[in-house]
Amino acid sequence: MSGTIPGPESPDRLSHRTDHERKRRFRRPLLLASVMVLLAVASCSWWIASYAISPSTPDHGTTVLVPRGAGVREIQSILARHDLIGDDGRFLVLAYLTRTAGRLRAGEYLIPPQQTPLQILRLLEKGKVVLHPVTIPEGLNIAQIARILEEGEWINGPLFVRLAGDPAFIATLGFDLSSLEGYLFPDTYLLTRGEVSEKSLLAMMVNRFHAVWASVTANTAPEMTRHQVITLASMVEKEAATAQERPIIAGVFLNRLARNMRLQSDPTVIYGLDEFDGNLTREDLKRETAYNTYVVGGLPPGPICSPGRESIEAVLRPADVPFLYFVSKNDGTHHFSVTLKEHNEAVYRYQVLPARRQKSSGQL
Repeated sequence: MSGTIPGPESPDRLSHRTDHERKRRFRRPLLLASVMVLLAVASCSWWIASYAISPSTPDHGTTVLVPRGAGVREIQSILARHDLIGDDGRFLVLAYLTRTAGRLRAGEYLIPPQQTPLQILRLLEKGKVVLHPVTIPEGLNIAQIARILEEGEWINGPLFVRLAGDPAFIATLGFDLSSLEGYLFPDTYLLTRGEVSEKSLLAMMVNRFHAVWASVTANTAPEMTRHQVITLASMVEKEAATAQERPIIAGVFLNRLARNMRLQSDPTVIYGLDEFDGNLTREDLKRETAYNTYVVGGLPPGPICSPGRESIEAVLRPADVPFLYFVSKNDGTHHFSVTLKEHNEAVYRYQVLPARRQKSSGQL
């Protein structure tokens, strides 16, 4: 049998086939790696997506406090400690993927039951914090206001008082004063845990004062300085027990000032005492302090408490009355007099006689 014996392949053909096989061998693992990466990405995406929309909170609402300055990692730890999310890092990844990591706000939150991690993120991003109404009544001084706030665990009392008497800090609030006494406006404030500080609360109350002052003086040109108005209003606040009497008491004080008579207001004496046990004595009335209006003429150096809007308005728009004196009738109202004789008779009737009767009944 005859035939042609194949000769050796040419070098070019052999090289071409070798390159083709090499590329095919290279593509195979590359394709496999690409598939593996795609599967990993898909798996990770499913892992995060499933996590994001799966309820993770308990069947009851949970209160959580996010402190000021807390980053997303700290927030993740706080939520995990309250069993609202797992501490496996997925919340952190979700926060960065949704671009909310740098927009989560401090404060106290009530996390509703059956919330998903994505819903929690949105809640913290929007800052839907729990608001607590805190009421500061009229007629309190700085120390008393600090006590209320400290008892509610909102502030450090001594630091609050110290800042309220710091001229450098006070200047940042728009005042050239040595104390904020009288300028911490009494009102109900909505506060949230985690966002309140001594400085922020003082600023909040002073800003409320500025707003009220602008409102009550919008159509009035006060004849006194603002400091004088607030000082006198603080005295009216401490003396008056009823809204109807505020303008009358303001009128009495203004009448006395116009006649260069001493104001002789017991609350100013009490404010100037280092300690007061509830019993104002004759010796107290003679004590020489800057706030003793029995001894010092004119207004005291500054307010003795935080007056409310009605007391400020009473000073700006006092009643046109002839009275120069008033005395408590021990029922929340006062007897007003024009003459000293009439006033002394009222003092005997409403103060001396009841005290004697009480003393006599106590001895029986």
